[in-house]
Amino acid sequence: MKVLLTGARGYLGRYVARQLHEAGVPFVAAGRTRPPVGDFLPADLLDTGRLDELVTAAGATHLVHLAWYVEHGAFWTAPVNADWANAGARLAEAFCRAGGQHVTMAGTCAEYRWDGTLCREDETPIEPATVYGQAKDACRRMAQQACAQHGVPLAWARIFLPYGPGEDARRLVPSLVAALSCRQPPFPVNAQAQRDFLYVDDAASALLQLSRCAAGGAFNISSGQPVAIGDVVRELARILGADPEPILALAAPRPGEPMLLAGDNHKLRALGWTMKTTLAEGLARAARHADTA
Repeated sequence: MKVLLTGARGYLGRYVARQLHEAGVPFVAAGRTRPPVGDFLPADLLDTGRLDELVTAAGATHLVHLAWYVEHGAFWTAPVNADWANAGARLAEAFCRAGGQHVTMAGTCAEYRWDGTLCREDETPIEPATVYGQAKDACRRMAQQACAQHGVPLAWARIFLPYGPGEDARRLVPSLVAALSCRQPPFPVNAQAQRDFLYVDDAASALLQLSRCAAGGAFNISSGQPVAIGDVVRELARILGADPEPILALAAPRPGEPMLLAGDNHKLRALGWTMKTTLAEGLARAARHADTA
């Protein structure tokens, strides 16, 4: 097994690269910037005319494609999502033509219809409401067709809400840590809404499990254990020895947001994957990192 990894300098990709390195699995990272570990091939993944050259040079048996445009907030509506959808599908096709044996690609929970029910891969309608979700679904459909033509299994990973050390400071958990530590003003949250948080190291191990098992189909990368955002605030406050009330006092529903966004992970667990980090453990690590960052 040799892996071609894209997005190795991204938030989740850094954890995937580290786990591959620690497991002794040979891999080559392709992108614009060299990651801390692993072999490296400089590449502009949006330059689709050179993807055949890239996959030939990599000589990998497995593709783990994570690279995408992820600028905080802006990615939901950015026109460049369409370019990344096309590039991802073209990369999968080039990889299959070069003799690749398995493809794992990062999707998103934003592909689902957010109707307040638990998301299940083979039951919940695919009705993305954002440009980002629509582009991810388009990428899936194109890559699925390309892989099927070559008889190569494609594991499509619908990632829910990874959190932990190294995530963008503007995301929910580090923002809460900053507010509870009095480094920024309190802000309102939808305290009653339930979300599916998964520690980033566990999310990375789930992606690698899909690759190792040569899994095919869609898989939720989720904890399967939704938690109220208000409880996340309280747990972080406990860890930091802070008062949660300045944040909870501002709590209010947010129109258009589902009260439940969580994924059933039975298919993932059937492959032998287990979640190793509890929410309390993960939040404690995230809080320690945010306090020292």
